Amino acid sequence: MIHDPVNDDARDSAAPIDPADYCREIESYLCRRNEGHLIRIVGPVFEQVSGWAAQGVPLAVALRGIDRYCERYYAKGPRRRPVRVEFCEADVLELFDDWRRAVGVSRIDDPPDGARASAGRDSLPAHIDRAIARLTAVRASGRSDTFDRHVDEAVRELDRARATAKHARGDARSQVIERLSALDRELLAAADAEIDGARRAALLADARREIAPFAARMAPDARDRAIDAAFARLLREAFGLPVLSPEP
Repeated sequence: MIHDPVNDDARDSAAPIDPADYCREIESYLCRRNEGHLIRIVGPVFEQVSGWAAQGVPLAVALRGIDRYCERYYAKGPRRRPVRVEFCEADVLELFDDWRRAVGVSRIDDPPDGARASAGRDSLPAHIDRAIARLTAVRASGRSDTFDRHVDEAVRELDRARATAKHARGDARSQVIERLSALDRELLAAADAEIDGARRAALLADARREIAPFAARMAPDARDRAIDAAFARLLREAFGLPVLSPEP
């Protein structure tokens, strides 16, 4: 667990953002994405977006959902109309589901485990190939020599694992996934060693804010695990690290 002796007593003080403030933040962000074209979030659209806040969608996750929709929209060619926030909802909620699974919080409309599992499984070699590509980009990001060595070692090990993964089944596949999980933890530890105390405190405060809407209904140990997972996700995002361990 990530401990912060200065801020641990304030762990319950992070309150969910006010829905009106949440909508204003999204309105301003979408205005910038639309190159200054302001579309007010009012009426039914205000109810829709404030509903994201009520569900506990972190503001950063909502903004990434908007980015993802805009990137697809821009890729289609010259724009004809500004993006409206309601068009972004599917991306926002999909990323929110990913975030909830990553940090270990749930909501009442979650599908049964069996239904989620039936959605299919990604190819393990393809997953490793994407991880190698992401880490190669991270290697060029100008971090310390020590961090770069960790990345180089991870890439070499992933390259070896890719050959094994092509034919891995049953226990052999589980062993590959276990090693990927361990390698993932090692890279996160290396990233954590790269940041200073102020940056760590800022990421931890962001993690607590993300979990705040769910904290009241979580047991203390579950809340701590969720905060740790949110911190790890934010750290991973800050360094551009891929998730090495696929869903089993």
